[in-house]
Amino acid sequence: MAPERIRLVPLQVGDAEEMVEVLSGEDLYTFTGGAPPTLAELRERYTRQVVGHSPDGREQWRNWIIRTVEDDEAVGYVQATIADDGRRAEIAWVVSSRRQRRGYASEAARALVAWLDGHGVTTVEAHIHPRHTASAAVAGRAGLLPTERFDDGERLWRRSRDTP
Repeated sequence: MAPERIRLVPLQVGDAEEMVEVLSGEDLYTFTGGAPPTLAELRERYTRQVVGHSPDGREQWRNWIIRTVEDDEAVGYVQATIADDGRRAEIAWVVSSRRQRRGYASEAARALVAWLDGHGVTTVEAHIHPRHTASAAVAGRAGLLPTERFDDGERLWRRSRDTP
C-alpha cells in the first residue's frame, strides 16, 4: 500500500534545521526518555545516520523524513535498523506533537514495512512502552503483534513472514 498523504524522503544532514522544531515537543520523550535535541546534536546524529550502516558493517541504517504530500512539511521520521544479513529489522517512528492523531505515523509505518518486505526483510520488530497506547496502535496497523517478551521495560512487537 503506497502512502497517500505522506511521502518518505531519505534523511539528509540538512534536514536537521527543520527537524529540530519537529522534535521539540517534550511530550515526545515521555516513554523513551531523553529530551528534545539541539540543532548541533541533531546534525551530529544525522551525520552518523546518513552513512547508512554501523561502524562494523553488521547493521544497515535506513532513515526517512515523513513529509506531507500537500505542503512538503516534515512531520516526523521513520527508521529501520536492518540486521541478520538483511532478514530482520527493528523499526521506530516519531511524529511531531502538533501533527499527531492524524494517521501520519500509521501511514508511514505501513509504508516502511512494505519497503522492508520489498527488500527481503522477513522479520520486523519494534519495542514499545506498555503504556504507550498510540505507538501500540501504530504497530498493530503496520501488521506487528505484541509478544510476551520485554526488553528494558518495553514490549517487543513482531511481524514475521515466510520467505517467498
